Amino acid sequence: MSPHRNNGDKAARQEAIRRIIRARKVSTQEELGQLLADEDFDVTQATLSRDLAQLGAMRVSLPEGGTVYGLETAPPPTSEDRLRELGEMILSVEDNEMLVVVRTRPGSASLVASAIDQARLLETLGTIAGDDTIFVAPARGKPTRTVSRKLKALFGKEETP
Repeated sequence: MSPHRNNGDKAARQEAIRRIIRARKVSTQEELGQLLADEDFDVTQATLSRDLAQLGAMRVSLPEGGTVYGLETAPPPTSEDRLRELGEMILSVEDNEMLVVVRTRPGSASLVASAIDQARLLETLGTIAGDDTIFVAPARGKPTRTVSRKLKALFGKEETP
């Protein structure tokens, strides 16, 4: 048995998910979680959901009935494209002198915050997410108004004059 892998090693975990989905018919997240556990990855359902979304995994109907996870053959979207896709989850983007506050649909904040962090925007230092609220800290010297405008543009929520 190999030593217990670092559950925080996202790249290795996502590569294992890719390999498993391409090699086997996986019908449920529970089944995928068990297959990952067999390879010494201990993942929560929330982490698995995020990984599947980030990998562009989707449910594919089989001709004989049932569904399995499949991966898109197209390259994964860029980080900024991903933010645009998540725009429908955004309810508002507001700022003050310290932070930008992004309000999302309930349960969406973690996914959106992760996408913001992965985009590695020069304007942002990092995020903190709750259930439906994200605090975005601007990078040193970046006005919150600049960060707010950048996020609105990426989410497709540009203000109209």
